[in-house]
Amino acid sequence: MTRSIRVVIVDDSSLMREMLKAVISDEPGIEVVGVARDPYEARDVIKRTNPDVVTLDVEMPRMDGLSFLEKIMTLRPTPVVMVSSLTQEGSEATIRALEIGAVDCVAKPDGSEGHGFEAMAHELVGKIRIAATARLSMRRPKPATSPLQTPRRAGSGTRLIAIGASTGGVERIRDVLAVMPADCPPIVITQHMGPSYVPSFAARLDRISPPSVEVATQGARLVQGKVYIAPGDRHLVIIRDPQGYSCHIQDGPAVSGHRPSVDVLFSSVAKAAGANAVGVILSGMGRDGASGMLAMRDAGAYTIGEQESSCVVYGMPRAAREAGAVAVELPLAQIPAEMLRAFDAIGEHRTRAN
Repeated sequence: MTRSIRVVIVDDSSLMREMLKAVISDEPGIEVVGVARDPYEARDVIKRTNPDVVTLDVEMPRMDGLSFLEKIMTLRPTPVVMVSSLTQEGSEATIRALEIGAVDCVAKPDGSEGHGFEAMAHELVGKIRIAATARLSMRRPKPATSPLQTPRRAGSGTRLIAIGASTGGVERIRDVLAVMPADCPPIVITQHMGPSYVPSFAARLDRISPPSVEVATQGARLVQGKVYIAPGDRHLVIIRDPQGYSCHIQDGPAVSGHRPSVDVLFSSVAKAAGANAVGVILSGMGRDGASGMLAMRDAGAYTIGEQESSCVVYGMPRAAREAGAVAVELPLAQIPAEMLRAFDAIGEHRTRAN
């Protein structure tokens, strides 16, 4: 018999605690084992109940949720889903929480009984189930910060790097871009994320990364030293014309369960760039990216998957590997250097196979 997912709810609103407890307790396979109104109560409840997942408000008395999240990740790594009005669209707190190590975030609707609570609760339950599968480590290696050497052909105009990620992707993309040189090759990224979180995500990456980072826009030309993030709720597609590569933003249905979809990005890169691309798939739940990465590899591109040992959720990289789409699997710390090495080696006999 499968054990239930044990959840602790931390929220300073008694009404919200009760509403969340009622919704979550109704779900099969999930059990609320404790509630707390602030981080000090939560510390004792977590110690006593040893939950699988914690839902955590951002704004609370005596200690804010982000400070408490840092303590959890340092002292007792536990999958956390942030639930707060401060995690609504565009919130810096959302991005900061994901960087600290929260598995995911859900925004409260306006008013505890307001429109949207049912949808939020449904979303929260799904994210609790994903969070329960997350792998967290107390000894996550400190990311490197010194930029790598610029590839000799970074400005060729004929090559590019494409990255796809989901759960756990925010901190991984931050770590990868932190060591990119300011004049790195053009990089395109699809990260599963709500539409209004993306501008804050791109703006923060732009502040802390050597290359320039922006939200991809219709017709934007891919140039050296720039990173393009797919907008939320729309697909990012790369096309090639006589002037080079450019971004195209597409509406349309979700693909592989997502919009933006990593499969859509990778498939377009396979078609536009063929062997002149490097593809990277990072931590994430589900299968999005597997078929697109296989198309890239079939077209001659070099492909890298994140190794299970460093993933928060080894879902997307596993699906890509099982599909035969991954040329090499590496822990996160080794991926940036391999990505740039492979970029410079395009056209040479350099393929490494698993």
